[in-house]
Amino acid sequence: MKAEVLIDDFLHYLTVERGLAKNSVLAYGRDLAKFRRFRAAKARHPRQVRQGEINEFARRLSGDGLSAKSIARALNAIRMFYRYLVMESIVPEDPTAQVRGPRTLKSLPRYLTLEEVDHLLAAPDDSTPLGARDAAMVGLLYATGLRVSELISLRVRDLNLDAGYLRCVGKGSKERVVPLGRRAAQRLRAYLDGARPAILGGGSHPSLFLNNRGRPMSRQGFWKILKKYGRAVGLRGTLSPHVLRHSFATHLLERGADLRSVQMMLGHADISTTQIYTHINRERLRRIYRDFHPRA
Repeated sequence: MKAEVLIDDFLHYLTVERGLAKNSVLAYGRDLAKFRRFRAAKARHPRQVRQGEINEFARRLSGDGLSAKSIARALNAIRMFYRYLVMESIVPEDPTAQVRGPRTLKSLPRYLTLEEVDHLLAAPDDSTPLGARDAAMVGLLYATGLRVSELISLRVRDLNLDAGYLRCVGKGSKERVVPLGRRAAQRLRAYLDGARPAILGGGSHPSLFLNNRGRPMSRQGFWKILKKYGRAVGLRGTLSPHVLRHSFATHLLERGADLRSVQMMLGHADISTTQIYTHINRERLRRIYRDFHPRA
């Protein structure tokens, strides 16, 4: 069986049986396509690949200027591919078993201070329909820690403002329930009662957040909106939807929330992903000690 067919079968397995998100599957496909092109000159079946060839591929990527993080991701794609081939008895052994990727340092995520959040939430002019929409979107993103893809995919029926929660579909098509704060719920109610009908102009649509033409808000459209308000309050070059997500998690943990609860609200499959926020808290403690202790 040709390598291209095996890769397609593997990507189908990731989508159907593992339930990986579409973007993750596409990333695996791109990395495996690079490896297939690298091996094209040798015209070898995947069962003939050896550890040295994979290490050579990693060195090639490094020589092409890829970061350690990108190389590690490509090697992980190859590793998962060969585990699948072993599981399906297509290859007798996994040539990636002893392959070690480059060490990558986890960078601490950027987050806003409470003062910066207050300025940002106050920036939209909620006396206009679009301003009220923007206030609801920005406030909801900070109040829930949603990913931007989850935010723009919300439907009106996903909200339960009286009970104070919403339902969203995250990575891998996994649904979760996220609590809503009182202020975010107030902004959403104002948007639903007045601004949204004005934007629709008599029409209807199941999507919660709409652009000025009454169509579903796009990821790029919301990025532009957020950047505009970031510039208005002096956060030029530092603001993104993910920064608000990081701010949500960091502020919860700083005020005593337990890590498992934050993991559930963020929709992380593995708690190790959430644990990076504990590093932020440790960095903050070091900074406070350095700035205020007389013998620091």
